[in-house]
Amino acid sequence: MTKTNEPGAFTDRILNRRSFVSKAGALGLGIAGATLVTKVSARAKDSGDHDSDDLDNQSGDTAQENFTAALIAEDLASTFYYNGLIGGVIQDPNLGGTGGTALITAANGNEGNVEYIRAALSEEIMHANLLRMLIGGTKSTGDPVQTFYFPTGTFDTLTPFLAILDALENAFIGACLNATIEFAEMASDTRAGVKQQLDPTGKKYSSSNLEYFAQVAASIMGIESEHRVLGRVISNTNPANQLCYEQTDGLTSVYNGSKSAVVALTPFLQPGTGKTAYDLQAALGDASRVSLPCTGGIPTPPAARKDDDR
Repeated sequence: MTKTNEPGAFTDRILNRRSFVSKAGALGLGIAGATLVTKVSARAKDSGDHDSDDLDNQSGDTAQENFTAALIAEDLASTFYYNGLIGGVIQDPNLGGTGGTALITAANGNEGNVEYIRAALSEEIMHANLLRMLIGGTKSTGDPVQTFYFPTGTFDTLTPFLAILDALENAFIGACLNATIEFAEMASDTRAGVKQQLDPTGKKYSSSNLEYFAQVAASIMGIESEHRVLGRVISNTNPANQLCYEQTDGLTSVYNGSKSAVVALTPFLQPGTGKTAYDLQAALGDASRVSLPCTGGIPTPPAARKDDDR
């Protein structure tokens, strides 16, 4: 297991935010119970008066901020699943079994459960690759955070590993739900001429672009929901699919605000007592050895709309 005590390199904006999946509790990183959050804007809109009151997306988040926050989350998830595959926890009978590994399941292990984790690793890396491209990045070595901090012992035994898995996935789901509505709101603001969103080169996104990003965020959320349920399968928690609807996990935005997804991430981004550091590049460098490939790509973009505002 590769560990480092060096803090990650954060962007200034991330440093000024405070976290992305936190709400300290059990294991030092517990996530509070999910609550359905409804945001209703009662302000009337005047098409001739384009000021801040006219914005549908009042979070203050931009498309690039959302992509950046999501990239950090996916890198965190990649680091988490990789270290689960190489840590002591893999020898639990619910995973690889006594003496087992990510690649060889012992007689008392559960190969199917191991393959859930191996596939999840590939899926998180695939998501990160997409998000990196959307912020203009080319290599993972340039990602904003290179080191993540987990409670010491997270990857030693099953109980803490699955507790963190559940906490992370619930937060990722909440972040994706917020991203879906924010991109839809950005599309509305763009179409109305209230506010434009820019790509990494400074080119304006069309409303259709932003609507498509909402669809992609929903697509990613579907996979994170699968991970949440499969974690419950590994722990033999029945029914594993107990929710009628996924929730926002108490988050109300992705990047800005006191209840943003970014404000929930800090415990995993900063060193502290009772934490161990894990290197992103160590995880990505060895991921192909222990992961299982996933299939399928992002949703097919819809045909250009007649009222597209490119």
